[in-house]
Amino acid sequence: MFFHSENRSEDTVLSQEIINNITIPIMKKLMTLLLLFIATMTANAQFEQGKKYVGASATGLGFSYSANEKFRFGLDAKAGYFVADCLMLTANVGYNHTRAIDDVNVGAGARYYFDQCGVYLGAGAEYAHYTSNNNDLMVPLRVGYSFFINRHLTIEPELYYKMSTHDFGNNSQVGVSIGLGFYF
Repeated sequence: MFFHSENRSEDTVLSQEIINNITIPIMKKLMTLLLLFIATMTANAQFEQGKKYVGASATGLGFSYSANEKFRFGLDAKAGYFVADCLMLTANVGYNHTRAIDDVNVGAGARYYFDQCGVYLGAGAEYAHYTSNNNDLMVPLRVGYSFFINRHLTIEPELYYKMSTHDFGNNSQVGVSIGLGFYF
């Protein structure tokens, strides 16, 4: 009887080892796959045709650079509509401050989101009004990421390059912006 009881104890220990070494890692992998699947399905719904977008961002943030001005700070407001999955048409209006002048701009463009992961490329055209005698047509190129805080609200860091068609060498800009977006 003592031998049989000892054998049962070994069987229990062996069963526990099987559970710890085989079953738990498999369950962890299955849970990870399930969470990734749920996250993918949630992200997939964010960039589908018919969705709308509004956002605001602070541009420049001390990192924007143009040959004319070393410091540039601005605020932009954006709106968009997904005309197809992952493709959004946008409109924006902005205000920029430099030491010398303040300017306003209005523009239109498009964003393309890659593989529902939040990474996007954007391009468009902006009309910039500096003074009554100085206006410019800018061609902005952007790369950014939409980081979803919840189902609708995003934080959107972005790198941009705005090429000036009026004075390429002095008015073109490179910078960083950070914004908030709302998808509905």
